[in-house]
Order: sequence, then C-alpha cells, then structure tokens
Amino acid sequence: MLQLSKNVISLNNVHNDASSAIQSLAADLSKKGYVDEKYVEGMLARESQNTTFLGNGIAIPHGTTDTRSLVKQTGLVVHHYPKGVNWGNGNVTYLAIGIAAKSDEHLDILRQLTKVLSQDGVESALKSANTAEQIIDIINGNTQLACEFDASLIQTDFPAKDLLQLSAVGSALIKNATFAGNQFVADIVSKTPTHLGKGLWMITSDVGVTKTAMSIVTTSHAFSYKDQPVAGLITFAVNSFSHKSQLDTIQQIIVNQQQQKVLASSQSGVLALFAKDEDGSSSDNISNENEDECVATYTIKNAHGLHARPGAMLVAEAKKFTSNIKVENLDLQSAAVNAKSLMKVIALGVKRGHRLKFTAQGEDASQALESIGAAIDSGLGEQ
Repeated sequence: MLQLSKNVISLNNVHNDASSAIQSLAADLSKKGYVDEKYVEGMLARESQNTTFLGNGIAIPHGTTDTRSLVKQTGLVVHHYPKGVNWGNGNVTYLAIGIAAKSDEHLDILRQLTKVLSQDGVESALKSANTAEQIIDIINGNTQLACEFDASLIQTDFPAKDLLQLSAVGSALIKNATFAGNQFVADIVSKTPTHLGKGLWMITSDVGVTKTAMSIVTTSHAFSYKDQPVAGLITFAVNSFSHKSQLDTIQQIIVNQQQQKVLASSQSGVLALFAKDEDGSSSDNISNENEDECVATYTIKNAHGLHARPGAMLVAEAKKFTSNIKVENLDLQSAAVNAKSLMKVIALGVKRGHRLKFTAQGEDASQALESIGAAIDSGLGEQ
C-alpha cells in the first residue's frame, strides 16, 4: 500500500493552474525514481479526460493505464499549495497527491483518503497547514475537523434559577464527555456569557480543553440577568477552529432573529438545526416515494468499482440536475451520502457488483435517476 511520509511532502508550492502543478508533480516523481520522464504526458492526458479534483481542496493526479509501463516503482509525492491552485471549473486545490502506480495501488490510498477527507473542515485545515507533520495528521485522521456535538451535550428544560447554574451545567456536559477538564469548568463559571438576543446566551473557553465541543442548555422557565431575559446557554470548549460550522449557524440564527429555534426545540430538533447539509438503467427501477421523490437501484459494472474517474463521471451526471440526490451502498449497508460530492461517493467503497440505491427529491428527480442509470449502464466513461 502507498504510504505517506515527510520525505514525499513538498510545502509552499505556487502554481497558476492545474497543468503547471501536474508538471511539477511529475518532475518530482521522476526525480525520486518512480517514473520515466515521459510519464508527465500520461498525467496530463488523464487530467484532460476528467478532472482528478476530489473536492475539499484535494486532487490526486495520476497517469493513464497506457502509461503504466513508464512507472519504474510504485510511489507518490505530495505538494501543498497554501494559496491554492485553480484546478478548473471553479475548483481550488490546496493539496495534490501525485501517484505512480504499477497496478491499482492508488485505489488503496484513495480509500484511505476518503475516510478522512470527506469530513467537513478538511479544506480549511489543509489551507492553514504549514508543516509536513500537520498534513500527515490531517490525512491520517489525527486532526479534529468537526466540533463534537451530539444528544449527550444537550439539556433541555433544566430548572435553573440563574446564569451560573446554566454555565455549570453546560460546562459539566462537556467535561463529562471527556472533551475538557475541571479547569475548563472553573473558567466557564467565572465568566459572564454574551447575550445573543431573545434570551439566548453564549460562553466560550479554551482552558483545559482537549477537543472542541459545544453544549446547549435551555431552562424550564425564563428568568432575567441584568434586565435581559435568559432562556438558554450555548457553551463552547475550544481547542481548534473546527466549530466554524456551528458559529456560522448561530450567526444566521441571530441575523434571522430565530433564537426560538434553539430555545423551544426538542433535543432532536436542536441536533437537526445544527446538522450541516451537503452542497452538498431503465425507468422500471424507479419508484415514486412521494410527489417529488424517486428511488432507483443500480448495479456497478466497472471492473475496479467507483474509483476516481468513474466516480467523477457519476458525480458530474448528478450535478446536471437541481434535485437533491442521495446514494447509499446497499451491499455495505452504508449511510446515504450526497451524490454530488466526489469524496462522499468514493468513500462508499463501491466495488464491481455492488448495488447503489439513489434517492432524488425535486422537480427533475425522475429524469435525474434515469440519466444516472444510463450513465452507469454505459460504464461511466470506462469500457
């Protein structure tokens, strides 16, 4: 299996476009003795067939099957672009992994990547990374990318009589989940929260924090603090900037004056409020679930499953339609993911013969699934 190490990572690279970046990657692969100098032609040809941009600021340029004979030894190089590289179609790459594989070894690292890089926060983490160790930690899943927030961090209708009690409960929820220690609790209860309007308050601390997390506590009856109503408190334990998504949601709540969505919702309602949505063969296989929702199941025929190229073709087909399209791997019993996200699709681990269930909702749902089915039947760009 292809492995990442510090000696294959090159930092602070600058390029104007994908072609220039790929040529640099190819030269690095050649310098390290992995490929013949002409391998660059295969990498550029592969990119012209279909983009190797995976999403979340990641690209994996590699050669065509016709140029495998130019691979002397399986290997890879990693180039980091802090300022980003225009990879075409509005895509910006912050990290490119140039791959030289004598057979299908690149599929292993692709699967390894998709386990981590399909998460929210990867792009911003890669953009701000400045050491090889940080990049390796991100790819290996050792960097926190998402704020911890689940049902155990929500307490509704707590019989608090003052803000100090709310602060104590909110910080205790985070401490009990082992994301912070006693110092965090002590720091939180010593601070004065910030009023977000309509009885919703927020407080933050980075003292004694091991993982970034958020808790929410609402009261069973409202009270006042400094002539302002108190109905609930959001508490943040901050160890990284992985809570950006939650902060963005809170900002929208304040702008739209929708604080009651937090204060009056059930535990499941609060979780749903902060859940981040994805951007994101024959018609006989399609059935109507409701007026605008359709479901279809198709079997993948590609010899190597949905690796980068056929996966990109599938995603490109889904993006032609306005409907919300989800896909799940029935053979692996995976959760449904956004069919318009290449990282999410590849992370499904689809092999030849696996059945994919598509669910589309919108005005062109039926047309979308028919088109996706036709693309799958045609081989998604492969014979």
